[in-house]
Amino acid sequence: MFLRKTDGMGLECGSLAAFPPSVNILVYWHPMLEERLNEDMKAALKGGDKVRLDTLRMLRSQVLLEKKKDVSITTLPDPDAIRAFQSYAKKLKDSIAEYQKLGKTDDVAKIEAELRIVGEYLPSMLTEAESRELVRAVVAELGAGSMKDLGRVMKEVQARAQGRGDGRLLSDLVRGSLS
Repeated sequence: MFLRKTDGMGLECGSLAAFPPSVNILVYWHPMLEERLNEDMKAALKGGDKVRLDTLRMLRSQVLLEKKKDVSITTLPDPDAIRAFQSYAKKLKDSIAEYQKLGKTDDVAKIEAELRIVGEYLPSMLTEAESRELVRAVVAELGAGSMKDLGRVMKEVQARAQGRGDGRLLSDLVRGSLS
């Protein structure tokens, strides 16, 4: 039997600072994306999953490059990490297209596997119906009616989509609704 030692206030010795256990659960329940990445790297290393480990190391390097821009950051906020991961995913998609043109199916398969792993860290993308509804709502709110309002509408649509929408699809939908 395992006995837990408390400090008189009901807190276990060695627990997180002076937070009660209920707060500790909240702290660990939703880890930051960077922390999740580090934990997944450890699991991949222990599990011997080389492809996953290599991909997670590349994502980690993207996080470190972002942190280098502002040295005062100790843990990269999730929106910044997501932006870095989306940028890396875009590079992978471009690589897939290039390798497909060259007919290198083995390399395409490797990069697609890497892209699936990166996708685990990205928020789900907006569907076409959700994108269409978002554009309709923004156009109605801003009272946009001509192509002169394209920039203003696109700026608001992209801000509300928070990186979850396909830029080309959103642009086509905005152009279609303004013309």
